[in-house]
Amino acid sequence: MKTPLYTALAQHAEKKPYSFHVPGHHNGDVFFDEARTYYDSILQLDVTELEGLDDLHHPTGVIQEAEHLLAKLYGSDQSFFLVNGTTVGNLAMVMAACRAGDEIFVQRNCHKSVYHAIELAGATPIMVEAEIDQHLHVPTHVTDETVKKAIAKHPNCRAIVLTYPNYYGHAADLSKLIHMCHEAGMIVLVDEAHGAHFVLGGAFPPSALSYGADVVVQSAHKTLPAMTMGSYLHLQGERMDAKRLKTFLTMLQSSSPSYPIMASLDVARAYVEEIKKKGILDGIMKGLAELKNEFNRIPQLEVVESELLSNDPLKCVIRSTKGLTGYELKRVLESVEVHPELADEHQVLLVFGLEQKKDIPFKRIEQALNQSNSLLKGKDHFQREALADDNEEHRQDIEAVPFEYAAGRVSAESVIPYPPGIPLIVKGERIEIDQIAALSRLLGHQVHVQASQVIHQRKLYVYIEEETL
Repeated sequence: MKTPLYTALAQHAEKKPYSFHVPGHHNGDVFFDEARTYYDSILQLDVTELEGLDDLHHPTGVIQEAEHLLAKLYGSDQSFFLVNGTTVGNLAMVMAACRAGDEIFVQRNCHKSVYHAIELAGATPIMVEAEIDQHLHVPTHVTDETVKKAIAKHPNCRAIVLTYPNYYGHAADLSKLIHMCHEAGMIVLVDEAHGAHFVLGGAFPPSALSYGADVVVQSAHKTLPAMTMGSYLHLQGERMDAKRLKTFLTMLQSSSPSYPIMASLDVARAYVEEIKKKGILDGIMKGLAELKNEFNRIPQLEVVESELLSNDPLKCVIRSTKGLTGYELKRVLESVEVHPELADEHQVLLVFGLEQKKDIPFKRIEQALNQSNSLLKGKDHFQREALADDNEEHRQDIEAVPFEYAAGRVSAESVIPYPPGIPLIVKGERIEIDQIAALSRLLGHQVHVQASQVIHQRKLYVYIEEETL
């Protein structure tokens, strides 16, 4: 498989070059000795825009070639490497699609970066509620009928942002919905952070690109063997202004992009191509199914799946059969160094690798579950994160109110359990009683929550409206 960027970096490193350029570690020559063991090899690839290594913001060489190979694999018109994660892709595609004052439909369970993008663009978000999977108690997708009604109320909406699949790997058929949005003159933007591997086909859900989405952003680092912060952005069709999109990518991405991250994106694409070329996907799928069955065989656990939507085989949702909450189950797993992706009140989410080779300590997991009462006693491993208040407490139009008085008020901050990074409360929306109840439960479980400092006092910042003056 061709890996133009990685190959160029490796060939440069093999020459044992003398570095009189940034970064300051100079190919690892200058470094903290105690950290060399883990960093040594990667520092040789951590260079800058040297002759022959191209420029992410104006690619004409090996980066351009690597991005062309990426577009060919995914069937897009253009594809781009992202070094600031899917977050920067979401920011760029929303800001390119919308101008100040434009209306944009937003799937309510979108990632926080989508809401940040809309705020930066000065656009007006129109929330479209996602369906709730009654079995797993998680938001999934927006239905065709929901969007149809939204279009009838807001016929001039500029774009729609969809999350596909959801964090738990549930995927709905988007074909009719995307066609309907296009017929209404909208640009369809899809945060496919958890679907970079869908291009493999087989039992994996189809990619949003195959459904006709205009812009799709994927976190290669989430499900492919790429480094953290490495993502892809794919563009197809003519609804999105490609030049405007590229301009925002240049503005929003670092002017000093990480070559190790970019090279890992090149390598991850080659890895997918190799799986397809060798025809080994069936064997991978059998391995994933067996791994899921192994978890299901543990008496204290059960694997749960959506009964209505497609389930991504890389995602495995497990629950305790002995009454543990998802948060408690996560702590038990961590006690034997098994680290899940996330937990919620009901379950734990595991993310499998495409070819996971390391043996899983199933016996130790079972033993830890048998001893769960003693393991959980007195433990307090969860954290809450308080974000900077940005001096909002000093603003005349904002006040902090106790939870019990917040329902019915317009929130002046977003409250975000992390992971998954989906706002429980969105800045600018009217707070509902069930949101306060859910927040209270999360804090009771000591879940990691991104919010202002006053949340520790069980308060929220809200806007002072005229009728409250």
